Amino acid sequence: MLEVSGGHSIRVHESGNPSGKPVVVLHGGPGGGSSPRQYQFFDPEAYRVVLIDQRGCGESTPYASVDCNTTWDLVSDIETVRQFLGIDRWLVFGGSWGSTLALAYAQAHPERVTELVLRGIFMLRPSELRFFYQDGASHIFPDAWEGFLAPIPVDEQDDLIAAYHRRLFGENREELLTCALAWAEWERATCMLDPDQGASEPGPQPEAFARIENHYFVNGGFFDSDTQLLDRVDLIRHIPAVIVQGRYDVVCPMRSAWDLHRAWPQAELIVNTHAGHSMFDPENAAALKEACDRFR
Repeated sequence: MLEVSGGHSIRVHESGNPSGKPVVVLHGGPGGGSSPRQYQFFDPEAYRVVLIDQRGCGESTPYASVDCNTTWDLVSDIETVRQFLGIDRWLVFGGSWGSTLALAYAQAHPERVTELVLRGIFMLRPSELRFFYQDGASHIFPDAWEGFLAPIPVDEQDDLIAAYHRRLFGENREELLTCALAWAEWERATCMLDPDQGASEPGPQPEAFARIENHYFVNGGFFDSDTQLLDRVDLIRHIPAVIVQGRYDVVCPMRSAWDLHRAWPQAELIVNTHAGHSMFDPENAAALKEACDRFR
């Protein structure tokens, strides 16, 4: 465990070749936690792989805490880990929220990034949140959507993120846990191209996942503007990058990857026709591994 600011301690995992090319893996959510399955994208002879459990999730403590837990705290933590491990520069790998954090980190510290491998682009814009949590993905997964609506009274369903916020941060522990499970299940049910595959995927820790995600969403990701990551692309334009996107990703639809690629045509965009959101959808997994093999 590595102590960082604000009373947090974060778990750092390492694997691969200690003398290999460093890569930091940024998990999704926020609040999703890292997984040993993420090592599969990296040649263990070529890479020194660093996984970080971000504040409040995975094995980091305090569990599910949103105090001193912002995008910029996480960016600072990544730098703390880099310095602690004695790494000068590294490849940054992230998908979903991990792509958000990777972009924010790279724009803050471009001199520390050798390459970017991104998947399922998410820039935390209101349109992206509205699509997945209000009106969009619900038309594709109406069956799973009923479960997401279930804990929320009809008269509060016009703003589901806000309605969930009141319960995830309320005093009723039973209601909090019910809502956390429903929140986590909605994403689990929609993340794979084949929903039956998604049913076999291990889910995140529901309380941490739901509380931390919701905390970031109601605060606009702690960005200065809705388009901050797009507006600052010039800071990273020179960094070699690959964007892997599932054509049928309903969690982070392709619109965001397309907008990023249009602003940053130097980044290679790979669109997988038979893939959804998950990094473990076979086409996404193959493209991510190929990109990492290319940069080793």
